[in-house]
Amino acid sequence: MKNNVLLLCIICTTWMSSVCGQEKWSLKRCVDYAITNNISVKQMDVQRRFEELNFRQTRATNLPTASFSNNTGYGFGRNTDPTTNVNTSQQILSQNFSLSTNITIFNWNRIRNNILSADLANQAAYADVEKTRNDIALNVATTYLQALLAKEQIRIVSVQVQQTVSQLSDVRKRVNAGAIPELDALQLESQLAQDSSNLITAIANADLNLLQLKALMNLDIAASFDIEVPPVETIPLESIADLQPDIVYQLALKNQPAQKANELRYRSFQYDAKAAKAALYPSFSAYGALGTSFASQNRKITGITFNDYSAVVPGFPGDAVNIGGQFVPVQSPVYNVKQETKSFGEYWSGWGNQIENNFGQNLGISINIPIFNAYASRTAYQRSRINIDNQQLVKEQADQKLKQDIYTAYTNAYAALRKFNASKVGVTTSQKAYDFSQKRYDLGLLSTFDLIISQNTLARAKLDLSNAQYDYVFKMKVLEFYKGIGLKL
Repeated sequence: MKNNVLLLCIICTTWMSSVCGQEKWSLKRCVDYAITNNISVKQMDVQRRFEELNFRQTRATNLPTASFSNNTGYGFGRNTDPTTNVNTSQQILSQNFSLSTNITIFNWNRIRNNILSADLANQAAYADVEKTRNDIALNVATTYLQALLAKEQIRIVSVQVQQTVSQLSDVRKRVNAGAIPELDALQLESQLAQDSSNLITAIANADLNLLQLKALMNLDIAASFDIEVPPVETIPLESIADLQPDIVYQLALKNQPAQKANELRYRSFQYDAKAAKAALYPSFSAYGALGTSFASQNRKITGITFNDYSAVVPGFPGDAVNIGGQFVPVQSPVYNVKQETKSFGEYWSGWGNQIENNFGQNLGISINIPIFNAYASRTAYQRSRINIDNQQLVKEQADQKLKQDIYTAYTNAYAALRKFNASKVGVTTSQKAYDFSQKRYDLGLLSTFDLIISQNTLARAKLDLSNAQYDYVFKMKVLEFYKGIGLKL
């Protein structure tokens, strides 16, 4: 007996010391921390950021495009002077500048519909994040309630252990006095061993629930952590009469993020189809451009000297002029031109004048008429129509499942309420039976074995009541969640 009592003291002391010094977390704090740190929420938020970037980029397509380019190069061998368009064998340094812009004038609202579609898709991504947050919040609340239940079971089993220890102490005294047989003490020692096992199991379940709660919150498993234990009787609950499934379903269609996301995507696909249809028709755009250029050959003239006159080719008209009916030969002077290679700085001589003289502008309007592109545009439009039909089916399926879940939750909550009420009656009757058995036992009219049976029946009834009460609270919280009330303990 002494060994059993010592073991229980060690178990209870160890568990109490592990939780008493820890900071208590409320449900709200747990939910807030989980929403901020849970990996699933973070991943969904990353997807939302992608959609937001896509929306910003799509919205910018409504603005004019503009680009600036500059080409600077050095040509070798046979080249074309870009400023004179004359072929030359000299090496050429060239430079071109251009600034161009383009804006869509009319394209059958294709850009507008793309923007509206991207905007709705972005809103749907926000709804997806909200749905994930709600799911995590509900999971955290479920695990939190399970941890509360485990703690309540520890309390119940601990009371059971204390009662058994007290009874065993009294019985041992009576056995030592020779009033009752040793069998009675052995039966209570066996019961104490069973109660100890139940207490160890309850403590392990509580620790496991706390670990699961940490995992949902993405809290360090090794961190010091415990939860607040509000009296279950004070947890606020809506009346089940105010949670009729048809009313809750109509409210859920409006406030549940999953339904909002499905509706937003359905509308987004509709605008996608309008944009795809616009691609089948002509589009008009305006454009403008500014440009200039500069070129410089690698040789420079350093001097010119007279050499001779050109030779006369008889009979060639270009070598004579008619003076008084007589053709007089004409000769042209021939000069020697001296050239040298330019230095790097001399290449850029006259850059400003050329840039100014070669400056040009261009304005115009363009039309693009799709005639045939291998059915790409028509196929894209047909695909967009299929996306609408598919999203409609997704939306209907999600709504049907939501309705089924709500009606199932209501049925479960109503059954849990009836079970909870029945369990309260069970505890009341078991308590009366135990009190009566204890009195008979004290008078020597009841055996220790029968008293143990009555005590176990009462303990089982209390555990059943605890399970039923927390199960009822959880199922009611699920209905409140669908109604949009939120999670409060």
